[in-house]
Amino acid sequence: MPAEFGILFLGDIVGRTGRRALDKFLPGLVKKHAPALIVANGENAAGGSGVTEDIGKDLFLHVDVLTSGNHIWDKKESLPYLEREPRLLRPANYPAVNPGRSSYVFQAADGTKAAVLNLQGRVFMEPLDCPFLRADQEVERLRAETPIILVDFHAEATSEKQALGWHLDGRVSAVVGTHTHVPTADERVLPKGTAYITDAGMAGGRNAVIGIAREQALQRFLTSRPQRFEPSREGLFLSGVFIKVDAGTGKALSIVREVLAEDGRHED
Repeated sequence: MPAEFGILFLGDIVGRTGRRALDKFLPGLVKKHAPALIVANGENAAGGSGVTEDIGKDLFLHVDVLTSGNHIWDKKESLPYLEREPRLLRPANYPAVNPGRSSYVFQAADGTKAAVLNLQGRVFMEPLDCPFLRADQEVERLRAETPIILVDFHAEATSEKQALGWHLDGRVSAVVGTHTHVPTADERVLPKGTAYITDAGMAGGRNAVIGIAREQALQRFLTSRPQRFEPSREGLFLSGVFIKVDAGTGKALSIVREVLAEDGRHED
């Protein structure tokens, strides 16, 4: 077993532009870090909302596990795919009657196992089961298989994300926030060995409003009327984090933020 295990986590992939950003920037990140495990949040990959089977299959050519959040349910055709594809996760604290799985144990070529767990926050979001209590249950179960555990906490409120980081400090390798599409600059390793960042950001259009065409977003704010949102095609942007973990203990050794961008318009 290697002394270190590297995990590359990428923020929410927003539409076709986000998938283009993945194609553009991921090879360089893989060359730079040589991660054993690549995880991305894919809940916005299909037109900015949801994920389809065809898009999921394409993304799995590049990443090992896809996490999600509240938009995982936006494409009805994804529900059977959730049942069939164990690497596509939905948050654990949704009611158990929903399709899909909330965790996946990845096994690297050398036999090292690493678990990925998906949870969703409740502040300013749906009134789901308590993510803190569900985290306790799921982490205890996963630690029986591996000490290396990454948690994608898909949540709106910074306070809720930070609280879960402290709650799980020393019990998981990393707590990575998603949902806001804006990468935060607070990456750190907490005192008991858990890597933390409030939000990993996104892959999508750079000259946009959280990945959405800025003209549409501006109209929503200027008029207060409902507005159809589409992913921006202006520029490319990708952000995420690379985490080094002690393979024996599961404790994080370091976390590094990655932000890559270029301008230009991209047509379909």
